Amino acid sequence: MASSAQPKTPEQLRVALAAPLQQLWGPRAFTITRLVGDASTRIYHRVGSHETPPRTLIVMELPADPLRSDEASGAERPRELPFYELQRFLAAGGLPVPVIHDYLREEGLLLLEDLGDVTLGAYVAEADDAARGRIYREAIDLLLALQRYAAVGPQDCICFQRRFDAALLRWELDHFREWLLEAQRGVRLSAAERGALEGHFDRLVELLVALPTAWVHRDYQSRNLMLQTTPSGVPRLRLLDFQDALIGPLVYDLVGLLRDSYLDLGLPLVEELLAHYQAQAPVSVTRAELERMFWLQTVQRKLKDAGRFVFIERVRGNPSFLPFIPLSLRYVAQALARLPELAGLAELLGRHVPELRGGGPLSAGRPRAG
Repeated sequence: MASSAQPKTPEQLRVALAAPLQQLWGPRAFTITRLVGDASTRIYHRVGSHETPPRTLIVMELPADPLRSDEASGAERPRELPFYELQRFLAAGGLPVPVIHDYLREEGLLLLEDLGDVTLGAYVAEADDAARGRIYREAIDLLLALQRYAAVGPQDCICFQRRFDAALLRWELDHFREWLLEAQRGVRLSAAERGALEGHFDRLVELLVALPTAWVHRDYQSRNLMLQTTPSGVPRLRLLDFQDALIGPLVYDLVGLLRDSYLDLGLPLVEELLAHYQAQAPVSVTRAELERMFWLQTVQRKLKDAGRFVFIERVRGNPSFLPFIPLSLRYVAQALARLPELAGLAELLGRHVPELRGGGPLSAGRPRAG
C-alpha cells in the first residue's frame, strides 16, 4: 500500500480523483477544499461537483504509513487499514458509519460519505435543555448499540485483537507524566515521589483491569459524533473516527462522552445520563458500582488527555488543544475527590499540579465549551 510521505498538492489530488469521481458522478467538474485538521495525522478534504445542488464527498488522505495508529494499541501491526475494516464491521451491523465510496490504496485516499459539519458539540451549544438531554440520551443509546452488536457480531475484526490491557492503560498514564508533568510543567520528581507515583498508577490500572469489558470506540466524544437531519426533521447521530476501536473497560467510552474535554455538560445531566446507561447496561451493575467505575476511569482517561494535548503541541506542532487541559484536569480533581482509595495519588499530584489540589464543586451549569 503506497502513500506519499508529503501531503498531496491540489493538482496531485485532482489527478488522483479524476477517474474515481467520473465513475461516481459522471464527467463533471469538481472543487477540492481542505478542511480544518484535527489531532490525527490524516488530512481531510471536501470535494464538490459543479452542479446545483452540488454533490459532495469527503476525501481522507492517509499518512505515509497508513497502517500505523496515532495511538498505541498494544497489538501486532494490522494487515488491513483499520478504518476500512472497522467500517465494514460496523456497517454490517447497521450502525451509522459513513459509506466508503472508494478506496484508492496506491494513492492513499479514502472517498467517504459527507456527513456535514454539525458535530454533537456544535448542536448542543445552541440547543435548549430538552433537546440537549434528548440528543445525549441518543448518544448513550448508540453506545449501547455498539457494545451489544460487538458482543454478538462476527469476532474476526481487528478490534477484537486489541485490548486495553494493563500495559496500554499504563502507557496512557505515563503519557501524562512524560508530557504534562515533566515536559510542560518542568516537574522533576524525587526518587521517592517517582516510586510512589509508579505505585499509585499501578494500583489504578489494577482497579481498571478488573472492570467488566466491552467494545470501546476509544474517542467517543462530541467531535466524533455528527448530526444529520432526516427528511422528517429529526436529528440523527453518525459516528466517525472509529479506527482505533478495541476491547476495554465498560465505562471508557461513557467517560469520553460525559467527561468531554471540549464540552462541560454539568453534573445534573451527567447523573441523568449515567442512570440512563445503567438501566440498559450490557452487564448487570448497580448505580453505585457504575459510578465508582466511571470516576476511576475518569482519573485515568483525563490524565491521559491532558498529557496527549501537550504531546500534540510539542511533537506535532499543533497548540490548538492546549486550552482544553484545564477542563480535563478539573475532571480529574473532581473524580479524585470521590475516590478515597486514591487519596495518595491526589495528594502527590496536587503537590505539582495546582489544578489537582482539591476537587472543588462539580459543575452544575449549562453545557459550555472547554
